[in-house]
Amino acid sequence: MQQKKSTDSFGNPLDPIVGFARGRIIQSSVDEARRLRQGQKVAAERVRKLGPQSIGVFTGNQREFPLKVEDLNTHCEEWVGPGLFAEELRQAAIAHMGGLPTDGVATVNRTSAGIIAAIAALAEGRSVVSVVPPGGRSHASVIRGCGIARVELHEVQGDKDWAAAIEQHKPALVVITTVTSSLEFLDDAVAMDAAGVAKASGAKVLLDEAYGARMRPVLRSGVLSLKLGGDLAITNCDKAGLSGPRSGLLVGRPELVTRVSAKASEFGMEARAPIAASALRSIQRFSPQDLIDEAQAGQKLAHALQERLGAELVAVSDLGPMIEEDLALKEVFRRAGRSTDNAGVTPAEVTSALGMVLLRDHGILTVNTHGQPGARVSVRLKPTHGAIERVGGMARVIEAMNTSFSEVARYVAKPEDLAQLILGDTK
Repeated sequence: MQQKKSTDSFGNPLDPIVGFARGRIIQSSVDEARRLRQGQKVAAERVRKLGPQSIGVFTGNQREFPLKVEDLNTHCEEWVGPGLFAEELRQAAIAHMGGLPTDGVATVNRTSAGIIAAIAALAEGRSVVSVVPPGGRSHASVIRGCGIARVELHEVQGDKDWAAAIEQHKPALVVITTVTSSLEFLDDAVAMDAAGVAKASGAKVLLDEAYGARMRPVLRSGVLSLKLGGDLAITNCDKAGLSGPRSGLLVGRPELVTRVSAKASEFGMEARAPIAASALRSIQRFSPQDLIDEAQAGQKLAHALQERLGAELVAVSDLGPMIEEDLALKEVFRRAGRSTDNAGVTPAEVTSALGMVLLRDHGILTVNTHGQPGARVSVRLKPTHGAIERVGGMARVIEAMNTSFSEVARYVAKPEDLAQLILGDTK
């Protein structure tokens, strides 16, 4: 298995759970939560001044609540409602995920919650092997789930000897991530082979398909999730063409779905009736063309941003431009005319500041302000439907990125001002 990096490009130690370096401003998940609250405050202030159309969502998460009016007094009723739409949801979810007619379905309040519950329910006190795309890493929920279950995690990238890892550690559960949040892809053939080897060894297989359930089939001509051979697959109901709400959809072998959903309920992670009903409506209205349109808009933006800022800074993903956090710090310090030696600030703090400026001054809402604790800290612009138009069009977004880098450069020599920008009132 590949050795993980222990430091970033500047010698800052990486937090092994979240994969980025913490610093003096963002020291823990508590500070990440404070950053989120500040981002919400900044967004609210902008909406009060300029209206809701002044913000475009570039997180890749639409986060609507697509209920029908008639659902409010039927499906959303907490006692009888879930039973009214349970079979309809099961059939829709099976079709969406490529499952069997007998498969079970459960909704949880987050995909992360479902992954944690699955590990807690199925690890059986043995090591978990996590197979991830080349260049990628396990989601923080996989790492935290293993911590909660008190089992070791062995991560191996798809171009390494994952079969040897499975043979060596003899896990009860193998987690296969097909597409990471940074949009690294695992080839379908590798995922199928890994699932087959894992099941032959007696392990159960959970497919983390938060993005992959739609991105692979729609954008890469891949197979539907459970056609990869897993026992269970989980996806996110507000990513990659699904409109929301934020929730996780778990599909697979009914006895395993029951075990995982029971564990989720023990932890308070189950999705209540209104969320589950909204997840049903989201699946029912899913159109592959919506995802294709989002991807085309994102890639057009990425290529235009490359022309403006340079291909050495801006990478192109399936859903839009990406800037690695280490590169973002280097660019900010270049514009500030300062050396990165003993910078006193980490890449995660620079990208958080960049996110706050993009939101405050330009209405561009990113994961860098609104991500939950543990979210990736690279700069990723994944425009949801209409986001580019809401903030003034492609040229405005490109200029916003350029001027925001320069604005953050003004803060790097002022740590107190930088902390206030990211966290709000720090007193």
